[in-house]
Amino acid sequence: MSTSAHPSADPIGTESPVIDRLVEANERYAADFTDPGMDARPVRRVAVVACMDARLDLHAALGLELGDCHTIRNAGGVVTDDVIRSLTISQRALGTRSVMLVHHTNCGLESLTEDFRHELEDEVGQRPAWAVEAFRDVDQDVRQSMQRVRTSPFLPHADDVRGFVFDVTTGLLREIDPA
Repeated sequence: MSTSAHPSADPIGTESPVIDRLVEANERYAADFTDPGMDARPVRRVAVVACMDARLDLHAALGLELGDCHTIRNAGGVVTDDVIRSLTISQRALGTRSVMLVHHTNCGLESLTEDFRHELEDEVGQRPAWAVEAFRDVDQDVRQSMQRVRTSPFLPHADDVRGFVFDVTTGLLREIDPA
């Protein structure tokens, strides 16, 4: 699709749909892009599992550069079967050895319950196969996620697993004791 088909808009304008603006931004990015010559193996041999919350700029908050880590994000930063799948590939095929878990304050999952699944079932006629993984205590949820990583039989490197809560108002990480 040509960018001339859509009027230009400023980053917060409403003249073109948001995805069109993202594609246009990519075209500007690609104009100066040069292949960095790296492969998929993270330089720092770490995988970061974090919430998808738009307030978390993980690379900036952790001082990471392109190629430093694998980043796995989902609602809540919860360690689900799919996160275990990604971590297994990250460790076994791509050389990571450490896992950093990052949850955050004021997470949307703190205001949901598993009733969300029932509401979806009522609306669409089918209950999702996945759990909401809602929680009330972010520290406890980080502990649970650390435990899921440490006890997975698929992960050969479960000794360097640490969990944190990112404060969305200060930008600071607070480490969670796994015990």
